[in-house]
Amino acid sequence: MSLEYTILSKINDPQDLKALKSKELKVLAAEIRERIIDVVSKNGGHLASNLGVVELAIALHKIYDSPHDAIVWDVGHQCYPHKILTGRNASMDNIRQKDGISGFPKRTESLHDVFDTGHSSTSISAALGILAGKKLTGDKGKALAVIGDGSMTGGMAFEALNHAGYLKNDLVVVLNDNNMSISPNVGALSSRPYLGYISSLISRFTISRAYTAWKKIFEYSIYKIPFIGPFWKNLTKRIKKGFKALLLKENIFSDLGFEYVGPINGHNLKLLEKVFRRVKRLDTPVVVHVRTVKGRGYEYAEGDPTMYHGVSPFSIVDGKFDKKSSLTYTEAFSAFLLEFASKNQNITAITAAMGPGTGLSSFQARYPKRFFDVGIAEQHAVTFAGGLAVAGMRPVVAIYSTFMQRAVDQLIHDVAIPCLPVMFVASRAGLVDGDGETHQGVFDVAMFRSVPNMTILAPAGGSELGLMMEYCLTIFSPSYIRLPKSLCSFSSLLNKPVERGRGIFIHKKNSDTLLVVVGGVFEIVEDAGNMLGREGIVTDVYNQRFIKPVDEAHLFSVLSSYKHVVLAEDASEIAGFGEYVASFIERKKITVNYHYFSCGDFFPPQATRSELFEMNGITAENICEKVKEFIS
Repeated sequence: MSLEYTILSKINDPQDLKALKSKELKVLAAEIRERIIDVVSKNGGHLASNLGVVELAIALHKIYDSPHDAIVWDVGHQCYPHKILTGRNASMDNIRQKDGISGFPKRTESLHDVFDTGHSSTSISAALGILAGKKLTGDKGKALAVIGDGSMTGGMAFEALNHAGYLKNDLVVVLNDNNMSISPNVGALSSRPYLGYISSLISRFTISRAYTAWKKIFEYSIYKIPFIGPFWKNLTKRIKKGFKALLLKENIFSDLGFEYVGPINGHNLKLLEKVFRRVKRLDTPVVVHVRTVKGRGYEYAEGDPTMYHGVSPFSIVDGKFDKKSSLTYTEAFSAFLLEFASKNQNITAITAAMGPGTGLSSFQARYPKRFFDVGIAEQHAVTFAGGLAVAGMRPVVAIYSTFMQRAVDQLIHDVAIPCLPVMFVASRAGLVDGDGETHQGVFDVAMFRSVPNMTILAPAGGSELGLMMEYCLTIFSPSYIRLPKSLCSFSSLLNKPVERGRGIFIHKKNSDTLLVVVGGVFEIVEDAGNMLGREGIVTDVYNQRFIKPVDEAHLFSVLSSYKHVVLAEDASEIAGFGEYVASFIERKKITVNYHYFSCGDFFPPQATRSELFEMNGITAENICEKVKEFIS
């Protein structure tokens, strides 16, 4: 750490917060923000979301006793202040780097990270499960779920709220309301404020010690009276609900059996401490609704929290990012989609709160009526797209590969079985840098290659992506295009028309050795071919294009023409395309030396993309060695 901190340097454990005064806590909040901005400007990571919860994290750790009191951070991309307060400040310099600490909560990293999180809307379920386990074992500890950044729009959150209201355990749900997910929140839930100033006063009164004590005595006395007790219990519930409806508008949390506190200022440390101290005494489920500002304390992040949600390294002084020398696959997808949408009025675009990340911002700006952001609800996004397709639209669903895992049933049941023409464009397919195990896109081939009616394509460059999108818009069945998280070339070698189930030769020199490209490893295989060429070993290069369907007669003619075949892909080695080719060779009794490079049977950790390829052995050097081994 190069910066000097007066209070932060003394914090090595949450217990160190207990003795700090209000002025010291304010200084600490400012220093934590400064620390986060400094680290993220160098390493990249999640900025705006973490800046918004600094006071909230301080208040939680000051009042509660982590890890005895379990704090579960939803999604986990707002856990940097939590990590700093739980003894990992010195390790922040290598966050999201190879062998460094994770950008998300990770149980193997700290006792204070009680649950691994990386995807949305899981915290309430996890915290409720932890609390139920504590009750069964006699553990008196509390459990809290900190949920926000749009995660409450996920259906799983409501499933958990419903169960929690039924169990009536003393679960604490902290709703971090910043009107944002990654993009601004959408939907009826986010567009209607729950309560106003009157609500805040009344809800804070109902968690006071005097009120809760009086309530227990009153209910115990009245409810025990025969005949009158049950009648009075029902009447008071109705009066309470009617009074709230008159003064406070509807409150879905109260309807689900929760006490409700808020909304309160999420940057007022004194108020947060006071509220959480009272809430800690309650023995019923409670929602604490805090209002925060995403990006607070850094003007560029406050001004554009969407752009500064997840960032690459940037200049703190002016907030500018390093310029790229080429388009990413996602940017190329965005440009092609606009082109096709200008010619086809039936094209619609759907995202699950990831408009900028999936390349749909430009589409939204140009065709707002044909753009749908459904919130963090991937399951709904897929089935909604199915409905659009039934109505005659050509829906394009843009979701990260790792988040497509959340909608497998909907893809199979609601799109593939009825064979609806929905195009799925999976950004960040394959190996993904920085975010670690929870965000790797290496499992989609194994998940979806077995699904009937599916077409799965893997572009090796930008121009080929455009050709594949055009093809998918002409077929009347579901399709899935994998986009790597990388820059894409626009090589003229990839410009040949798309033929169903077939790939194309990139280099054809009548060699006896074939290198097969599957998607995002194009540059690696090209480098291997060039390296071998410099050693006098001639190779042909074939770009597979189709992961499904495969024209097996054509594939047989290609593979049977060679003595040696080496394939490379950025997907799981188990049930991946390489494994399919191995079984195909065996089934068709093709005499050939065959080897495939793909992602190993482990969850790829955080590292750069090149480091991840190295970890999985997918390198030009390894391809060259395998070819030379075959030849020798």
